[in-house]
Formats: sequence, C-alpha cells, structure tokens
Amino acid sequence: MELDERVKVAMRNAVETVTLSELFELLKRDEVKGYIGVEPSGLFHVGWIIWAKKLRDLMDAGVKMKVLEATWHAWVNDKLGGNLETIHSCAKYIEHVLKALGIDRGDVEYVKAEDLVNSSEYWKLVLTIAKSLSLARVRRAITIMGRKESESILDFSKLIYPCMQVADIFYMDLDVCLGGTDQRKAHMLAREIAEKKGWKKPVAIHTPLLIGLRPPAEVKSLDEVDLKMSKSKPETCIFVHDTPEEIAKKINAAYCPIRVVELNPIIEICKHILFANPDFKLYVRREEKYGGDVYIESFSELVKLYSKGGLHPQDLKRAVSESLSNMLSPVRRYFESNAEAKRLLETMKRASITR
Repeated sequence: MELDERVKVAMRNAVETVTLSELFELLKRDEVKGYIGVEPSGLFHVGWIIWAKKLRDLMDAGVKMKVLEATWHAWVNDKLGGNLETIHSCAKYIEHVLKALGIDRGDVEYVKAEDLVNSSEYWKLVLTIAKSLSLARVRRAITIMGRKESESILDFSKLIYPCMQVADIFYMDLDVCLGGTDQRKAHMLAREIAEKKGWKKPVAIHTPLLIGLRPPAEVKSLDEVDLKMSKSKPETCIFVHDTPEEIAKKINAAYCPIRVVELNPIIEICKHILFANPDFKLYVRREEKYGGDVYIESFSELVKLYSKGGLHPQDLKRAVSESLSNMLSPVRRYFESNAEAKRLLETMKRASITR
C-alpha cells in the first residue's frame, strides 16, 4: 500500500487526527506502535464496532497495534461491581468478540494492565504525570471514564485514573493513540505533558461515539456522557449478540422522528456502522403505493431522501434492523460454535453491569 493510501485508510471514518502532518511523517517509518485502551465492562455493543474497525484500519495501514486490557482501570471505575475476576473474564470475552468480528486475524497484541502496574517504573511515571497537573486539570479529565466532572469526588481513586491512562501511553512507548472522542482529554494531556517534558508526542486518532436508542423525552443535551450508547442502559443499546428479533424490537422502539437527521440514532447507525463499509447498500422494502423497494447506495443519499420525507421511519427501521442482523450473524455463529466464548458470554450476561 502506498503512503497516501495508508494515511487515507488510517484516517477514514475518524472524527479527527491530531495531527495529520504528524501521522503522515509517522507512516513513513518502518515501525509505528499504537494502542487502544479498552475497559472490560460488560457486553460488547454495536457502538464499540466503530473503534474496532478503526483498530483494523490502523493495522492494515502498517501500525503495530496493542489492545490494552484496562482491567485495573475498570476496577478503579467500579465496572462490573469492581470484581476483578469478572473484569478479567470480560477481557477474554472481548478478545473473542474481536475475532468474531474479523478484526483480530491473529495479529492483535493484547497487553494486560497487570503487566504495567507490576512495574515500579510505571508508578514512577504515574507520579511524574500527577506532579505535572493541577487538581482542577485532572478533574476536568474525569469524563474519559464515562463520568461527569462532579463524580470525581466519589472516591480518591477516580483522580488517579487520568494519570494512569496517560502513563500507559509513555510506558508502552507509543506513537499513536486510538480512542473515541470521549478519550480526547487524556490524549491531549499526554501531548501537553510530552511537550513539557521533552518526551515523544503521540498522534491521537478519535472515532465518533454512537448515541443510544433514546426516546424523545430523553434527548435533552449534547453531553456525550449522557447521549452515548451505554451497556448500563440495555434498552437503549444493541449488543453484538442480540438476536434478529431483539434487534428489531429495540430499533422499532427507538427515537426516529420523521425528516429529522440530527440526533437520530437510526441515522447514526447508518452513518457510523452500516455505511462505514464503502461497499454497503441499504435495501429498503416498501409497498408499491409507497414507492416500492429501493437501494440506497450512500449515506449522503440516505440523508437527502430522509430529510425530504421520501422515506418513512418505519421503512428505515425495518431496513436497518435487517442489515444489522445480517452484519452481526457471524458473531452469533462464532459464539454458538466456540465453547470458551459461549461460556464467557453467559458469564457476562449474569454479571452486574455498573456505570
């Protein structure tokens, strides 16, 4: 793959790259190291497919990617009831999901948080970073945990989390950080501290967050902590294991106002999940009196048609349900045929999902 094409693949479907010129220079090198930190926190929902596909893109572009299984981070963040044994089971379950999605083709390197926290050098880094930040600066970064700034007072460990996440980057000597837009504050902290200390400044690539399937009364703000799809609210969330019937039921109940594109979760699924595949076409089945069946070949075509009232919400919902079900069928088959994956899935279904 030529350099220009590698850069294009690395950037596609991302919200931002900080910075493009730095990424371009990085990809000229023989070895580029990147990572994404993943909190093992419960069942894998379709919003996570966005970062998973970008993980694959970066590997295809030549970046050696690590997946940090952020078990200690999940423990600090009170995920899965703070039960480390369950959190570790969840980390293994996520490995299986990435294989089922075709993201991990045997070339993803998994790093356990224990490999980091067992090192005194790691904790020296954590403290060095903490000494470079004010309390107010750390509190503003609490949103990387999926929490609001006001929640930083839940317990003191919450204030350690941002320092740990920044330390992860420097301890693993990374060139590229991947995450959703909710991780931007951590990545910008890392870049600021790198500049202050004369350390290597990482490039940050951010992917969009998928909003939940909220009814209209709940769509009140643009706060990404409130709006993003969350496994702690399963009725607003589509999991990669959901049956076609479950997917159809959830989508049928989703917020999808006629002609409204902004903050419409069904339109967002089309944009970030379905049409993220450049070969995807949305097949909409309709009665002849409503215009008959139609193939929608691009997201821009969908927006134009829907915003003008040329596509009814129920027809769109049915088409999206069918397309999502088809896309996720390999995941369902994988978890039916792999005994360990099936066992871990049952463990996760029984686990207590906590914010």
